[in-house]
This record gives sequence, structure tokens and C-alpha cells, in this order.
Amino acid sequence: MRGSPRSSTFGSVTRPRAPHTLPPRAGGGAPQARAGRLRTWGRFVRFEHTLFSLPMLYAGVLLGAGFDVSARLLLLVLIAGAGARTAALGLNRIIDREIDRRNPRTTTRELPSGAMSLGEAWALVGAGAAIYAAAAWAIAPICLALAPIPLAVFVAYPYMKRFTAWCHLGVGLGLAMAPLGGWFAATLAFDDVGPALLLAGFTLGWVAGFDVIYATLDETFDREAGIHSLPADRGRETALWIARGLHTAAWLCLAAVVVWRLAWLPAAPFLLLVAVLLAWEHAKSDDLDLAFFRINVVVGFAALATVTAGLAGGG
Repeated sequence: MRGSPRSSTFGSVTRPRAPHTLPPRAGGGAPQARAGRLRTWGRFVRFEHTLFSLPMLYAGVLLGAGFDVSARLLLLVLIAGAGARTAALGLNRIIDREIDRRNPRTTTRELPSGAMSLGEAWALVGAGAAIYAAAAWAIAPICLALAPIPLAVFVAYPYMKRFTAWCHLGVGLGLAMAPLGGWFAATLAFDDVGPALLLAGFTLGWVAGFDVIYATLDETFDREAGIHSLPADRGRETALWIARGLHTAAWLCLAAVVVWRLAWLPAAPFLLLVAVLLAWEHAKSDDLDLAFFRINVVVGFAALATVTAGLAGGG
């Protein structure tokens, strides 16, 4: 993704805030300064973007263990996912900081604008990776042994836009680690992995497709700067048709999960909802705030509801 997604993983246009004109209250400077740093760090890592990966993490857990899952495991998966997303987005912003500095849309981000130092950025990446590793170890040592695999994807995908228009698949692959990670955390084995791979296929196509839509924001800049994306290399209309194809393939993967593993009747309404939301996203592709940041969150939870209802209906 661009910064965060296109830059797993997802960023929005940051509007500069009007400067404060009132002096701080006496004695309140230090707490206010600390609160200001926390707000800056929060904007940098976009904690709220965990909402993209959280439903797919939990869908993977449920697909692997059904409802026989402990609150402890659900909490550890949440912590691991938040830590991994923090590390991923921080790496994205660090790797792409020079591109962000040249792009008029992203110059107000924390690193290009100077609101945050590179050292602070690396510290947040380190903290996210440490939280991720600690939660993985608490789930099982084998999870810690496998934890570097998603991190390697997170490091690799920001570089893809330097040489291929299909960089969007790198973003999708990064988020596709979520259902696979959730499934493995629940099963601790590679047996019967097929449904989890299909769920990962849904996530890959869904995320890559909406990253193509998001990349239309930077079509002109990317083309002039020599940065690759489907909108820049193939044009907006062709890119949007490819995004439709990716979303169709994603929906078919989710439908295959329903047919293979779930009770189709209770799952069908939510599966249909996913299709409607994806179609709506394309209909509103000119309204990125709605299509990317709102509809997409609902898509993830609709997919989770599909798995949950299908498992519950299966008795």
C-alpha cells in the first residue's frame, strides 16, 4: 500500500491541524507534551487499521478450532496481530519516507513533515515486533519460530512498487498471513490446511483489490516519479477492472470455504453481504474515504460472520 496500505498495509490523507494559539496551563506542559507524542505515534502506526486484519485473524482461529477456543488464545492472537501490524506499518513508512516526502499527498505524514524522528519510528517498529514475538511465544514456541515469515513479507512488499505494477499482491500477501496465523495458533499443525489457505486466498484478493483502488489517488504522481502500480502502468480504468477481478476471485475463495467446511444455509446471507459490499466499494471508488476506510472494515467483519454462522449452523 501507499504508506499504509500501499506503502499492509493502509494510510489516509492527513490534514494539517491548525496551530494552537492559547498558552498551556501552568504546570501542564510536560503532560501535554507527552500526550502530543502519543498522538503522533498513534497517527504514525494507525492502530485503528488493526480492524482490517483482526476479523481475518479470528476467522482463521475459528476455522481451525471451532468454538472450542479459550479467551486467553483470543487475547494473545489480538496482541500478536496488533504488534505485527504496528511493525508492518512502521516499516512501510520508514522504507517509503523519501517517496512520501516527494508526493504532495503524503508530505504531511510524520516522517516527511519532521513531526517524528527516524529513531522514534524504528523504536515503534521494534516495540511492535517485540510485542508480536512475545505473544507468539506465549501461544506456543513453534509460533515464535514461524513468526519471522510474516515479518519478511512486511519488509519485502514496500520495495515491490519499485519494480512491478503487481505490487498490490504484496500488500494482499501481507494481510493473508492473518487467517493462516490465526488458524495455526489454534491448531499448531499443518494438517487439513486447505480451508485456511482458501481463507488466505480471500484475504489476498480482497486486500490487493482495494489497494488497487487506493492507488488511483497517486496515479499521476506514480507515473511521473517512476513508481509502479496498476493505475500508473495500465491506466485507471484497466486497473479498476483488474480490481474487480481480484474481488471476484476473493469472493469465490470465501464461497469455497463455505461449501467445503461450513453449513451453507446460515452462512449464505453473510456471504451475500460480502458480495454486496465489494460491489458497493467499486460503485463508490471515487469516494476513497467511504470505499476504503469504511466499507472495507465491514467486509472483513462480514467475512468473519460468514465463518461464525457457518460453524454455528453446523452444530
